[in-house]
Amino acid sequence: MCTALTLTGTNTTLFGRNLDLDLPFGQKVVVTPRNYPFKFRDGTKNNNHEALTGMATVIDGYPLYAEATNESGLSAAGLNFPGNATYHPTQDGSTNVAPFELIPYLLTNCQNLNQVRELLNNLNILDEPFAPNIPNSPLHWMIADHTGSLVIESMSDGLHWYENPLGVLTNNPPFPFHLENVKLFQNLTSAWPENTFAKDIPMQPVGVGFGTHGLPGDTSPASRLVKAAFERAAPNALDPEVNVSQFFHILESVAMVKGDTYNQADKPEYTIYSSCCDTNTGTYYYTTYQNRQITAVRLPEQLDTDQLYQFELVNEEQINFLN
Repeated sequence: MCTALTLTGTNTTLFGRNLDLDLPFGQKVVVTPRNYPFKFRDGTKNNNHEALTGMATVIDGYPLYAEATNESGLSAAGLNFPGNATYHPTQDGSTNVAPFELIPYLLTNCQNLNQVRELLNNLNILDEPFAPNIPNSPLHWMIADHTGSLVIESMSDGLHWYENPLGVLTNNPPFPFHLENVKLFQNLTSAWPENTFAKDIPMQPVGVGFGTHGLPGDTSPASRLVKAAFERAAPNALDPEVNVSQFFHILESVAMVKGDTYNQADKPEYTIYSSCCDTNTGTYYYTTYQNRQITAVRLPEQLDTDQLYQFELVNEEQINFLN
């Protein structure tokens, strides 16, 4: 369960997500510098690339990114896609990339969505885990830059990718369903609603917010996508001067509270962390379930190195009392 989001204004593009799970996964803010040697499963190696910043768990020195942004402002996030995600054997003549390495592969080989589109025309998501004891997660991906966003889904009948006019992605069903489902809510408005029920009957709303009557509020993927897309399209959200605070407010509107949603293993899923990257500066902002204060991690000055930068999360609640 997750929600990814992008917002673009005249000053910057913001990209981030809620990551919803039933337990942490050893995540840290990780900056991969330009000379870190990425070794891909197709046998290629890249140790001269743009730096990446995002949230990852590092295993055997390798950053397994949940989401990341490169220095050109291209961003990518993987979201849970169980029951639909299918990975395939090696295909001759294709670019074969394992699921766990798709984010670094795209972000070290592409600088914008046009380059991603070209690469996707020959891409095969390889059914190969990171390690025998670390199986592949069933994922689909949202990729974005300042021009828009894409969704990538590897299914039993092959690779599919879609233009994403919503700028939002959640989980199941496949993305074409979400594009159709959101059409059911085009009557919603952030404005003070007019009486379209009966013009000859005088009626006034009994309070603010009635233009959003019917806006989903549950934690299902389809509902979170509709609500996040609506909040993203609100006038203030698309203000030319987009800001980090507004971005986090949108994510909070679809966050999962611990105890309100249980998975098949009878464990509560909740928003472990929320993130927002200013793709112009590479500054990465996050909050955690235990600490709602926004923490910022700036790109280190020295990026021409081969050693990962790892930043432990500030998880403990911090409350300042003013007298």
